[in-house]
Amino acid sequence: MSTTFQLDTSTSRANPTPQPMRRLTVPRIRERKQDGVTADPLVMLTAYTARQAQLLDKHCDLLLVGDSLGQVIYGLPSTVPVTLEMMANHGAAVVRGSYHSVVVIDMPFGSYEASKEKAFESASYLLKQSGAAAVKLEGGQAMAETVAFLNQRGIPVMGHVGLTPQAVNVLGGYAARGRSDAEADKIVSDARALDEAGAFAIVIEGVVEPIAIEATKAVSCPTIGIGASAHCDGQVLVTEDMLGMFERVPRFVKRYEDIAGIIEKTVATYAEEVRARSFPGEEQTYQPKA
Repeated sequence: MSTTFQLDTSTSRANPTPQPMRRLTVPRIRERKQDGVTADPLVMLTAYTARQAQLLDKHCDLLLVGDSLGQVIYGLPSTVPVTLEMMANHGAAVVRGSYHSVVVIDMPFGSYEASKEKAFESASYLLKQSGAAAVKLEGGQAMAETVAFLNQRGIPVMGHVGLTPQAVNVLGGYAARGRSDAEADKIVSDARALDEAGAFAIVIEGVVEPIAIEATKAVSCPTIGIGASAHCDGQVLVTEDMLGMFERVPRFVKRYEDIAGIIEKTVATYAEEVRARSFPGEEQTYQPKA
C-alpha cells in the first residue's frame, strides 16, 4: 500500500488516504496495440485539477494535463503563452487526484523545440515537479530525434501530429489538415517517424478521416484521435468541451451534457434565495444550544 493525496469530498480538503496503487503504466498502454490492432480502445480526457482527476480517473486509461488549460482555465487566446510552471502545478494536482490512469503532461510552446537537451531539461522538470509518467510534444519528423533522445534517457513521450495548436501562427488557424496530397503524406510520414523514434502513443488531431486511418495503420504504437476517426486506437477530448462548459465547441466534439446550463441555473437559484433572505436557513446556521 502506498499513500497518495486524495480529496476528502466531505470536507473539500486534501488528506493523505491509503490507496492501492494500481496505476496503469506506459508499457501497458503501448502493449494495448498488438499486430496493428487495439481490441480495447484507449480512453483519454484532459484534467487540470485534483477533483477533476478524481472524477475522471476510474473511467480513463490516460489523463492528459493539456496546455489547453491556457484557454480553459486561464482565458488565454491560445496555448502559446502557457508556461512550464503552469503545467507542473496542474500536473501535480492531477497526479494527486488519481491513482489509476497514466498521467501525461503537455510540454508547452518554447520548452523543447530549440534542442533535444533543452527538451530533456524541460521534460525532467515537469516529471520531477508533478510525478507524472510521461510528456507529450507536438511535431513529427522534426521532433523525432528529440523523442528518441528523451526515450533513451527514461522519459516516455507521446507524439502529436496533424493539427498542432502550438503552431497555430504558422498554420494560420485551426482548419483540418491532410486535404492536399502533400499534407496527407507528411502527416503519415510524421507519424511513422515518431513511432520509429520510440513514441509510446501518438495523438492525431484535426485530420481528414482517411488519413487518420492510414496513419493508424502505418504505426505500431497506438494512435489517439481527436477530430480524426473512430478507427484510431483511442480517443481524447477536452473535458470541458464534452461536458458543455462552453457555448462554442469544435465540430469534432460531442457535448454529452450541458454543465454550463446546470451551473447557471443553480447559481440563479442561489442568488434568488440570498436576495429573498431565504438562504441561509436554520439548517445552515449555528443556533444557541438549549
